[in-house]
Amino acid sequence: MAELFDKHGGFRKLHSFTLATIVQLETLRFCRRFLTQDPREAARKFYDPKGRQYDQMTQAARSGRQNIIEGSERSSTSKDTEMKLTDVARASLSELRGDYEVFIIDRGELPWSVHSPEAKAVNAISLDPPPFVDDMVHESAKHAFEQRRKYARWLDSDDPVIVANAMLHIIGRSLNMLKSQIAAQGKAFEETGGFSERLHTRRLEAREGQRAKEPAPDCPLCATPMRRRRSAKGEFWGCTAYPECKGTKPL
Repeated sequence: MAELFDKHGGFRKLHSFTLATIVQLETLRFCRRFLTQDPREAARKFYDPKGRQYDQMTQAARSGRQNIIEGSERSSTSKDTEMKLTDVARASLSELRGDYEVFIIDRGELPWSVHSPEAKAVNAISLDPPPFVDDMVHESAKHAFEQRRKYARWLDSDDPVIVANAMLHIIGRSLNMLKSQIAAQGKAFEETGGFSERLHTRRLEAREGQRAKEPAPDCPLCATPMRRRRSAKGEFWGCTAYPECKGTKPL
């Protein structure tokens, strides 16, 4: 018998969640370092005087991580909701990637080509599997810090364009992971169905089990045990040897 509830949670073991955590933390740091004031200006004028870009970027980064969490937790009762929230996470990170892209272009520079040595170096970094045991919150934060160190040479740069370029590629990698997750979620839904579908099936099975326990009369024509059947006129007893025997009895 299929499980009624899907497995849920487990988001802390996803590489996409680890990258989304790094993206949120580094976006907060990026905005504090480079949007509050423009270090190139001698007078140190505010680069984002009304704070709108700061808010937009930090909220998009937060939405990316939080929707991975919520989607994973909702997967037990709604695979459809899980897919939608994972897609929201992907959309939020795509929006954030656009902000980093414009930040680079606004400074008169081009984003790194995917064929550039810098982009290849960032994209070549492999993430370690999360070694969680029994302290998920503590261990997942520690894991995120350890994976972040692999990108430190770019993320710790004093040049905001280098940091923004590195973030473009880190976000791009997390987007590809989320795309694969959505495809896997859709396949699982296709194979096992959703919670409502399984709940309906389970209820029918329970009802059939109850009916199987009730005493059934023998067919008046062939003495074979009968079973409940349904027609347009309602329920009746029908011979289990049907269609060879067409014996019936009213309930």
